[in-house]
Amino acid sequence: MSAGAAEPLLAVRGIAAYYGAIQALSGIDLEVREGEIVTLIGANGAGKSTLLMTICGNPRGRGGRIVFDGRDITALPTHAIARLGIAHVPEGRRIFPHMTVMENLQIGAVCAAEQDFEGDLDYVFALFPILDERRHQRGGTLSGGEQQMLAIGRALMSRPRLLLLDEPSLGLAPLVVRHIFEVIAEINAERDMTVFLVEQNAYRALGLADRAYVMANGEIRMEGTGEELLADADIRAAYLEGGHG
Repeated sequence: MSAGAAEPLLAVRGIAAYYGAIQALSGIDLEVREGEIVTLIGANGAGKSTLLMTICGNPRGRGGRIVFDGRDITALPTHAIARLGIAHVPEGRRIFPHMTVMENLQIGAVCAAEQDFEGDLDYVFALFPILDERRHQRGGTLSGGEQQMLAIGRALMSRPRLLLLDEPSLGLAPLVVRHIFEVIAEINAERDMTVFLVEQNAYRALGLADRAYVMANGEIRMEGTGEELLADADIRAAYLEGGHG
């Protein structure tokens, strides 16, 4: 980014986070610029999911600032952060299993204008046609891949400016994983949607990313473009060639 360029859409500056007395994040600094796909990789337990949850206000960040579109959101409650245009697709999907597909999507739309609902619903069904077929089916009866599609669709119904995706490929069949990554690229290109992606499939995630960060033990250890990190020998050994980070 050149000098004098616009401020990032999301800026995390010196953030720490705790679970009780246990520190999970230590002095995190990163940024996501408007229109980018930014990927965060790291070993299990590195703090990646905690960072996404901290951006959304639970747990509360300490000792630094989280700024979204020029506004300090560090102390805001989660519902207020969502209304500013941040949508979180958590690890494990966390759809409402006893509600239908349609009801899950309706809940996702509570932060959006009512007149946008039908158009956004058509868009989600175009991305994930199986959800249209399953619209009256309870979420808990869907396959794992269908539930992940529903979780992403529910987030898109809120018309977010920033989409936080936590391990969207986890536990899914390769064909479904490919489709999920194609959708991420499509919504970024077609809707200029900014995406912050936490992902265990480092090869696919770095290949998709404009920029990327590597986290270990609650700290950012490396950053660069997706291509730079894909080419880095240490990253390849740790995450792309059978290593464990």
